[in-house]
Amino acid sequence: MEIIGRLTRDAVVAKATAERQVVNFSIAVNDSYRPKNSTEPVKITTYIDCSYWISTGVAQYLKKGTAVELYGRIGMNVYIGSDALAHGSLTFHTSNIKIIAFVGGDSQKAGNAASAIFQKSEDKDPYDLPF
Repeated sequence: MEIIGRLTRDAVVAKATAERQVVNFSIAVNDSYRPKNSTEPVKITTYIDCSYWISTGVAQYLKKGTAVELYGRIGMNVYIGSDALAHGSLTFHTSNIKIIAFVGGDSQKAGNAASAIFQKSEDKDPYDLPF
């Protein structure tokens, strides 16, 4: 699956086990449609939590507002909240990240560094997840 969105906050590196780390971040995906018999479009924003297990080096480039194109698979978490109601959230298990637009700074320099990180991690199996 492929999704495009903007980061809602800076990426965070979390320790999953003694040997494994994961990059966690969240993106907002904007969409719109025009209802029948209406001239005004309706805008919808979907927030998706993402995890990237292949390389933690990319976290330094994943800053709030950065536009990214992600490849991977989506999952859904359903749970009963403290309010006794059913809740759900989307999780995207990312296997490939393409940075479309950086926020501020020297984007050319950052883009070259990010490309180097992605090329180093290509030899790892993106489906070797610890769950």
